[in-house]
Amino acid sequence: MKAHTQKYIALLRGINVGGNNKIPMAELRSLCAQNGLENTESYIQSGNLVFDSALTSPEVENLLENTINQHFGLSIPVIVRTATQFRSIVAGNPFPVASDKEPNLVMLGLSKATPLVATPKELLNYAKLNERVKLVDEHLWIHFPEGSGRSKITPAVLDRVMGSVVTCRNWRTVQKLKVMVDQ
Repeated sequence: MKAHTQKYIALLRGINVGGNNKIPMAELRSLCAQNGLENTESYIQSGNLVFDSALTSPEVENLLENTINQHFGLSIPVIVRTATQFRSIVAGNPFPVASDKEPNLVMLGLSKATPLVATPKELLNYAKLNERVKLVDEHLWIHFPEGSGRSKITPAVLDRVMGSVVTCRNWRTVQKLKVMVDQ
């Protein structure tokens, strides 16, 4: 009898950015299939996967991180959520107007561990370009009205303030991933 499977989304941090940490998506999908992750799909080259598995979220994170390390020689953080969790996260977007008008300027940040309590307040200390920051449940939302390129809210700041590794996706990518988990 086959164990109960559920749909997951996995977000890999910092791959295929600026020529660094190159991981071909076709090869990654193949590795996922070889390791028992079923119906694996990817979206763009920045490490977004949707698949089915009977494993738990932490087990999938460990599996993907170890597989990537062994196959590609890269230490890449992987953050996994169930489809149900992801739908709830998306529904909690506190910036719906900005998301509709500027989908590339609203970011969802997911962390591996529960964020520290003072996260939004501390991040506001770095909001020098009119950024808005909200923590909804355990998920960080940032509106970068002037873009994120010059922002002081950098990946290193996010990791430190949140207390663990964080990866961000813009609203356009979040919406596409939601369509994929809903299929």
